[in-house]
Amino acid sequence: MAIETFPVELAWRRHVTPHVLHLAFRPADGSALGFVPGQFLNLHFDTEHGETHRSYSIANPPGDEGVLEIAMSPVPGGLASEALAALQPGDVIQASGPYGRFVLREEPPCRYVLVGTGTGITPYRAMLPALRERLAAGCQVHIMLGVWRREELLFGDDFRAFAAAHDGAVFSACYSRDYPADPEAWEHSGYVQTRFSHLGLDPEKDVVYLCGNPAMIDESVEILKAMDFTLKQLRREKYLSARPAK
Repeated sequence: MAIETFPVELAWRRHVTPHVLHLAFRPADGSALGFVPGQFLNLHFDTEHGETHRSYSIANPPGDEGVLEIAMSPVPGGLASEALAALQPGDVIQASGPYGRFVLREEPPCRYVLVGTGTGITPYRAMLPALRERLAAGCQVHIMLGVWRREELLFGDDFRAFAAAHDGAVFSACYSRDYPADPEAWEHSGYVQTRFSHLGLDPEKDVVYLCGNPAMIDESVEILKAMDFTLKQLRREKYLSARPAK
């Protein structure tokens, strides 16, 4: 069965960190694409090796000026990376979706622990308005971002502003390579999964979302299972880097 695609036009692009490109698309026919925060788009590319596609989490809430934002960390020599990096505003490519079940579910008041590495943080940015509603209903939220260094803090300002504006919301960052000489209280050294023991996690009250590096997710699952979490309380979305074509 053929995948049904539709054209999207690049609205704008910018570097949001030294190594991450932030792009916004809109349906070329001017329609609005409905999606649930946490879902992803497939972008399709024609290359010298044939047609290929890559998946990107949508990084903004539904209805946000009609655009669909993504964050891309280029893979050196990657076909999709090169194609996306070459796009200019007004260029049109094909997309399909939205897809995915990495979304907020209906559940009793709880604490959401939302963990992401690199561009794996993007679905949580799309969830912020929905999380605001969950906070008003008695939930708590802890967003944890793992990157190499402070300069790579993808959408960090958005998450810090969210935490500062809402009781019951916390943001923290973990740096796996370079720890700043002047750390803030929300900045930590090491990998995100090493912070679980500091959070007072309660499998009766907490739901953990894990998005990004597969090794982080696999290690986190083992740590959390040892803390009596069941797979029902763990939501996962692995980001796999595409290998360059040979």
